[in-house]
Amino acid sequence: MKLTIVGSGSKGNAYIVHNDKEALLIEAGVNFKAVKAALDFDIAKVSGCIVTHSHNDHAGYAKDVTMAGIDLYCLKATAEAKGLKGHRVHYLLESTTYHIGNFKVIAMPVRHDVPCVSFLIEHPETGRFCFVTDTIYCEYVFPGLNNIIVEANYGETIIDEKNDAKFLRDRILQSHMSIETCEQFLQANDLSSINNIVLIHLSDRNSHAVNFKNKVKSKTGASVHIADNGMEIDFGKTPF
Repeated sequence: MKLTIVGSGSKGNAYIVHNDKEALLIEAGVNFKAVKAALDFDIAKVSGCIVTHSHNDHAGYAKDVTMAGIDLYCLKATAEAKGLKGHRVHYLLESTTYHIGNFKVIAMPVRHDVPCVSFLIEHPETGRFCFVTDTIYCEYVFPGLNNIIVEANYGETIIDEKNDAKFLRDRILQSHMSIETCEQFLQANDLSSINNIVLIHLSDRNSHAVNFKNKVKSKTGASVHIADNGMEIDFGKTPF
């Protein structure tokens, strides 16, 4: 199983967990043509697409996903905000397990400035992994994780040094996860079976990719990746 980063960050988010036979799309914030190209145009193997919230960098191309014949799973509030209708659109209920092909998906609410969820996902090849983004913090501790995809949007020291407008700074602080909070989340979880930690949604202005990667690797000992467009990561249950 592999994880392909089609896009990560404020310009657009889309991630694909896939093997030769099936794929799960996570987020729909990148032009769907790029997603199709990343799939080698094998749309038939896509079991579904899950979306965290309604902001365009996560759901801007959700309608294109449904028009391609792919089932989309999102909050009712997200569907209403993006005008998503029809039999391809499924409303997520929190703490309910959804079987999307061979993927098991549970959505849990997180703290953002619009209704938003994180995901706990399980597949025989990936093991159990979480997807957490666009939230101030994650209050959940996930048992038995094999892989982690988590936001590290900004550094508290970095943003303090910038002379940004107060409203912009406050919005970031009230809706995104810092590397410091990300580290706390990781420390709260059992990392003994972790294969990969993938840091996503880094701010172009308020982050430092190399430093963030080194900080997390030094504290966890895991294989740490900074999400970059076009990156492909071996995303199995174990490194072997």
